[in-house]
Amino acid sequence: MEIGAFVVRKTDISGNLVQFAWWALATIVFALVIAIRMSIFGQTIVAIHLGLLLINVATIALIFFVGRRLINTVAGLTAAASYAVLSVSPSVLGLAAHATNFVVLFVLGGILLLLKEQAVTALEPSQPKRLLQLFASGLLFGIGALMKQPGVLFIPFGAIYIVWNDLNGRLFLNRMFLRILIFLAGAAVPLGVTSLILWRAGVLDTFWFWTVNYARQYGSLVPLSQAPQIFSRSANEVVLTAWPIWTLAGIGALTVWDHRIRASIFFLIGFLFFSALAVCPGFFFRTHYFILVLPAVSLLAGAAISKLTEILEGRLILLRLVPLLLFAFAVSVPIMSDKKIFFEVSPNQACGLIYPDNPFLESVRIGTYVREHTEPGDTIVVLGSEPEIYFYSHRHSATGYIYTYGLMEPQKYAHHMQEEMIREIEDARPKYLISVAMGYSWLRRPDSEPAIFTWANEYMAQNYTAAGFVNIKPTETDYFFGNVPQTVETLNDYILIYRRNL
Repeated sequence: MEIGAFVVRKTDISGNLVQFAWWALATIVFALVIAIRMSIFGQTIVAIHLGLLLINVATIALIFFVGRRLINTVAGLTAAASYAVLSVSPSVLGLAAHATNFVVLFVLGGILLLLKEQAVTALEPSQPKRLLQLFASGLLFGIGALMKQPGVLFIPFGAIYIVWNDLNGRLFLNRMFLRILIFLAGAAVPLGVTSLILWRAGVLDTFWFWTVNYARQYGSLVPLSQAPQIFSRSANEVVLTAWPIWTLAGIGALTVWDHRIRASIFFLIGFLFFSALAVCPGFFFRTHYFILVLPAVSLLAGAAISKLTEILEGRLILLRLVPLLLFAFAVSVPIMSDKKIFFEVSPNQACGLIYPDNPFLESVRIGTYVREHTEPGDTIVVLGSEPEIYFYSHRHSATGYIYTYGLMEPQKYAHHMQEEMIREIEDARPKYLISVAMGYSWLRRPDSEPAIFTWANEYMAQNYTAAGFVNIKPTETDYFFGNVPQTVETLNDYILIYRRNL
């Protein structure tokens, strides 16, 4: 969530959200959502966590309403509970707020409106209120797409579902065309408004570079031949942790063919299909991408429990308890598999267990040190992919490149991106420079462009003096502020803090 928080910090300090939205590879709407959330709860770590909690609660509620409308209350309750457990699992990095959390929130909102609208379409297909609901549904689907590009795949799902329902309702073609046009118009509004704002701000070309030109390069980094292996590794991590819920979802996929809920078949199977597609772009299959498929999985698990409850209705009381006991077992397995993180360790220890190769804990102290030794108007720069330091320090970044992964990728823009980052830093003359010497902060490859490192060594030697040193060892971290040692006994991962020479 640090990227969203950083964008908000830029908004609060400089008053220009647009100029920094593209730098953070975030969308305008995503940044606005974070800004609203943090304007309510404050710009603190607690506010970020509380915001994620509220977003998740809202998503859980939406899944309940969708499940109840599609099947029944039992399905809605079990689907909501399933998502509540699945979505906080460390296997999908569920304790951190990712853009995927926002995608499912807005898409589910759009789905609920769509289901409500479809329920009365046969009677009043062209009533203004129905058409307004269609437009609002499309609008939410469009906002979901702005949260993260794969979210755009849910828009054709919504459109196809409208067509399918209208065909079943035997609507005239002109009415069908009008309804689908209104839905798609709603979906197009968020992107259109965002593009207009960026054009007026004079950064539309840059926005296009990041979201289209660079995104095309980024999406082609993983060859198709490696996709099955990457998918298998990530899917195993996600599914095995909560295998009973995923098993219920598989059973639910079979039970939806029951004639009593036949009207929901197309929706549930289609939603699962397009959710799975949304996980696939680029073939990276990072575990938090699977959050996009969790609502569909949860709804199918709810369908399974609902069907079992129906089968055992009217039987002995002990038999009627079987669905409840089965579901209790299903949700307890993922909770107990991560009981150490949930119940046994402190938040800091949990962070270290989930992210052993990232300096998230160390960044808090580094940010505090930088804030205490700079003025609000000073700029700083982090050489590495640790945007959380900007947030903790409450200081401007000297460059738009708050992530450096793209600079290391084997893509044609890497050299240009490095040159631009260098130019921005030299122009800004940041008061503090934080150099992160950790593999996961760069993801450097054998064929990575080395220019940024050659420049950094010369630039730091000519303009900066070491003011702090953080030595990250396997079992502990040593902090040296103001008195940097010349040698240390063990040196693996470390972070150097430099102060600009007067």
